[in-house]
Amino acid sequence: MTSPNVVVIVVDDLGWRDLGCTGSDFYQTPQIDALAAAGVTFTQAYSAAPNCSPSRASLLTGRAPARIGLTQIVGGHGVGRLADVPSFGQLPRNEYTYARAFRAAGYRTWHVGKWHLGPEHSWPQRHGFDVNVGGCDWGSPRTYLSPYGCPTLDDGPAGEYLTDRLTTEAIALIDKASAERASGADSRPFLLNLWHYAVHTPLQAPSDLVAAQTARAETLGRGADRDIEIGEPLPYWNTTGARVRRRRLQGNPTYAAMISNLDTNVGRVADALRRNAILDDTVVVFTSDNGGLHSNSAPTSNEPLSEGKGWLEEGGLRVPMIIKPACLRDRDAVQGGTTVHTPVSGLDLFPTLLELSGLSQLPERHLDGRSLAGLMTHPGPDIDELSRRALFWHFPHYNYGGASPCSAVRRGRWKLMRRYETATESLFELTSDPGETLNLAATEVSHRADLGRLLDDWLRDVHALVPRPNPSRQFDEYDVGSDGTTYERP
Repeated sequence: MTSPNVVVIVVDDLGWRDLGCTGSDFYQTPQIDALAAAGVTFTQAYSAAPNCSPSRASLLTGRAPARIGLTQIVGGHGVGRLADVPSFGQLPRNEYTYARAFRAAGYRTWHVGKWHLGPEHSWPQRHGFDVNVGGCDWGSPRTYLSPYGCPTLDDGPAGEYLTDRLTTEAIALIDKASAERASGADSRPFLLNLWHYAVHTPLQAPSDLVAAQTARAETLGRGADRDIEIGEPLPYWNTTGARVRRRRLQGNPTYAAMISNLDTNVGRVADALRRNAILDDTVVVFTSDNGGLHSNSAPTSNEPLSEGKGWLEEGGLRVPMIIKPACLRDRDAVQGGTTVHTPVSGLDLFPTLLELSGLSQLPERHLDGRSLAGLMTHPGPDIDELSRRALFWHFPHYNYGGASPCSAVRRGRWKLMRRYETATESLFELTSDPGETLNLAATEVSHRADLGRLLDDWLRDVHALVPRPNPSRQFDEYDVGSDGTTYERP
């Protein structure tokens, strides 16, 4: 049987509720909504980490960030009451990516867009990709408007928009491969990573879209500087005196314009696949690397979920995830518009892509993820087994948005969070309290103990590094309450 093509679209910092099909009351995404209507939407999908480098490493490898040793964004660093722990400054070359697996199976492999997994000797072509367009050590673009100054992407005409350009580059690869297949020159299928820099800061979008979204925001009584709540002091050194800023409603018109442009470009990719008569022969994945940026510059709101990018609360971890299988392999097996409510992870992408493409799994590699194909094509025992598994996170760092070092575990409807600054644990029942407002650690003692043991065992298994107290007295002017709240001493 012919192997399907694979397109993996990863958006940077797109929040769980930033799409029309996931419940946004402000952003408009008809093209992505159409993709969801043709595929499977996972309503409780999680990133493997609350920020980009570790979550992207896990998407590529199917392995937990702590097991890889890459738990912080490449180039990130911060200390507060706790000292920082080391994290690899690149994706180690010994890690086996899905690009290597697909190339070994005879696929062309392309990466277009953001990488942020280390310096040049660790760029995409060193991890299984034949082509790299736009991937480098950048965590965000210097500008979305050409000239970009990107070492792996030629500048376009002045004012060209980066998301448009990356999509154009991806479509050119699709068109070329389709022409070669039609002529018999090269019949190999392709794997395309289209990892957009959008919707990461800096907030920049085409002026006509910004104007349209500004008018919508005014009509709805929202705007870029409204609905911002000033919270507690930021907990790490170089921000002493600054406070966490949280957005409570979606309404930033520039961010909305970035999402609108992104949506158009997702539609352009679908149109290119359709025009080349390969849409039905292509697995398409759409997801985000972490939760939406809810604090600091605060372009979006993840409510009713708590917090956002950088935090192990739900808003920092839950992400959109849509998968459209290839009809040639799964014809009549997947009902378009299906929703799956089982908790899943970005760790699951690698084994899922292998199974949906008819490729062998990798028994010699330790994968922390599990294939989701069974949830999509023949629900049954897989739902029960995957519903019972535990999902783990370990982020032993400070985040510029206001989060402190933390680990967490979710199994079923229960989630335990362990905060290292205050040596406290919080327990939440997510079915009735997805916003994590009611800490049940003191009353649900057995659930807390069970999850605590699971977390302890997992931290040992992955050789997780746990931060220790900072010997410096830099933070003597702050106190931390028993509930973890940080406040200034009078």
